Amino acid sequence: MNNPINKIQDLSKYFTPRDFRGKTKIVVQLWWIVYALLFKPSPQVMYGWRRFLLRLFGARIGKKVIIRPSAEITYPWKVCIGNYSWIGDNVVLYSLGDIKIGSNTVISQRSYICTGSHHYTKRNFPIYAKKIVIEDGCWLATDVFVAPGVLIETGTVVGARSSVFKDLKAFSIYAGSPAKFLKKREIE
Repeated sequence: MNNPINKIQDLSKYFTPRDFRGKTKIVVQLWWIVYALLFKPSPQVMYGWRRFLLRLFGARIGKKVIIRPSAEITYPWKVCIGNYSWIGDNVVLYSLGDIKIGSNTVISQRSYICTGSHHYTKRNFPIYAKKIVIEDGCWLATDVFVAPGVLIETGTVVGARSSVFKDLKAFSIYAGSPAKFLKKREIE
């Protein structure tokens, strides 16, 4: 008789691939200590300090980038943010894979940029990561989820509480879950 329990994931067979994190376990733990003790409790106005800490761990951070102290960056060495961009309160940059955010881009509060997931069709539930690119001049409003492998092209706006699972075209406005095209973005 076919037992359905034999057809589900078996986490005893899970393993994290070698070099998946991009740095040693010691560097990863050191980052989490620095994050907990120096980044997260830093006063709100200390944007330069947080940029310094992220750069110290390999992040490529442009000029005058604003990153709030409650933002969470999993692996800074996999993050690149262009000039004058803003990363809001409680934003998560789940950087299991690379995240590239262009210049003059806003990622608003509680948004979740998620480069990693699991192959749920395989018994050992293997983890994977896919790069996310959010180009120049975009605005992701509050509480937007972006899935692994997505490209959000230049000048795009994504409405509050939207979920982005597919690439979004330039100078467009999207909203919903999944995000759907609403109209072209016109800038005066």
